[in-house]
Amino acid sequence: MRLPEALLGPPFAHRGLWRPEGPPENSLGAIEAACSAGYGIEFDVRLSADEEAIVFHDETLERLCGIDAFVADYAAADLQALRLAGGEERIPTLAEVFRVVNGRQMMLVEIKTPHVSDVLERKVAEALDHYHGPAAVISFHPASLAWFAEHRPDIPRGLDAAGASDEFIDRSDMDLENLFQGQFDFARPHFLVLNADMIGGRIANRHRADGVPVVAWTARSADEAEALSAQADNFIFEGFTA
Repeated sequence: MRLPEALLGPPFAHRGLWRPEGPPENSLGAIEAACSAGYGIEFDVRLSADEEAIVFHDETLERLCGIDAFVADYAAADLQALRLAGGEERIPTLAEVFRVVNGRQMMLVEIKTPHVSDVLERKVAEALDHYHGPAAVISFHPASLAWFAEHRPDIPRGLDAAGASDEFIDRSDMDLENLFQGQFDFARPHFLVLNADMIGGRIANRHRADGVPVVAWTARSADEAEALSAQADNFIFEGFTA
């Protein structure tokens, strides 16, 4: 597969270009701010109770909406009626985000999926079938990416991972390198999205040597971005202007 050139630059704004005094994470305002500034966008998608794809990171509404409840227990219309912390922005649907981006910048759509369902994968795939612009799906769940490999092999897919730094691998009682390789082989990703502690490590370097691009996350300063850029093909950032 020929991956979108935009996967390798510009960098991706983590959950949009949000900030404490501005639009909140994963809001339409943050998505628009990232597009207008010329950045790619990474954002999270999960299912509502009525099986609509909505853009929200957490499993619960507590941190961002002040409600002690699970996102999956609310219908999409009820979620859209809730205000996000810090202003008047509301929880958007995937369709709303697609309309805002409208092909202007590349999107990394992170799938927050239940472990035993392919509903969210199908919803995202159907939305991407009608979207014109650079985009890829990413997930920590190899089964989600395996579903795309089987049913939508033309959609670029990236495997998220964290925690398998060289230091942790060497201290662990488990064979983490082989465990990661098993996930990689099952998911069949086109690229990797690795936490900063894995950048420059054995897993990242081995796959980069095999021609697999590596996107690093999450740079929180210009110095971190510079360091990650030296050993990765692109990076995701937040908390500053990259």
